[in-house]
Amino acid sequence: MEQATIGIIGGSGLYDIEGVKIVDEVSMDTAWGAPSDNVIIAEIEGVRAAFLPRHGRGHVHLPMEINNRANIAALKMLGVRQVIAFSAVGSLTEMVHPLDFVVPDQMIDRTRVRAATFFGNGVAAHIAFAHPFCDRLRHLVSARGALKGVALHDGGTLLCMEGPAFSTRAESELYRAWGAQVINMSSSAEAKLAREAEMCYAVVCMATDYDCWKEDEEHVTVDMLIANLSKNGENAKSMVKTLVPAMAAAKRDCGCGATVGSAIITAPEKRNPEQVHKLRTILPEYF
Repeated sequence: MEQATIGIIGGSGLYDIEGVKIVDEVSMDTAWGAPSDNVIIAEIEGVRAAFLPRHGRGHVHLPMEINNRANIAALKMLGVRQVIAFSAVGSLTEMVHPLDFVVPDQMIDRTRVRAATFFGNGVAAHIAFAHPFCDRLRHLVSARGALKGVALHDGGTLLCMEGPAFSTRAESELYRAWGAQVINMSSSAEAKLAREAEMCYAVVCMATDYDCWKEDEEHVTVDMLIANLSKNGENAKSMVKTLVPAMAAAKRDCGCGATVGSAIITAPEKRNPEQVHKLRTILPEYF
């Protein structure tokens, strides 16, 4: 039985919104292990959504420690078909100020050690990823998620770095030269895995500060970052309350729900039965 068709990935407490009813807290296990934390099922204006804290409650997982495969698999197993992710980012351009929101349409992946595919181990597939975010969902977020007093930038390039250390200044300048607008450590694997799981995926990037390229900016302190994170979190909650009903009402007429069929390369008789069994838990239509 489906528990929710909409998934929200982000910080702890995004589901703690006035007027939102907590329906259940689900402890999940998947063929790829356990997700970052229990999944909260909440009801917003009659629509159920599954909330998953990316780093675990209390922020216990570094970006490269997150079991992204388990996170995406757990949401898919609960019935989720559309995912909105929220992520703190640094700004790489004068145009994006701290406390601005960006809904990117492109991404540069600079991660190195993350598991970012459900395939392998005897079942090969290659998904199309020219457009890393669902355009239909991204446009819905930009159109329906606008908040009074918050600048929302529609489009732009997100650079996902490995971390956990922040960029050197030379790296920050390089990423600016490449045309990236914002930088984080969390979105590349999520986006790829969501595409393989045939889920619509978009990310809302919440700027906390300028990346280290901006030398004339007032020195960023931990207190400043925490204050901006808190403000962004409250704005994210307001956005969630608006977006969940809008997502449920929108027609899912993009191609995200049919990406895997033409991507599988391995002949059926050559597929590793163990891997097929794992894939069947999230892609029963093909395995």
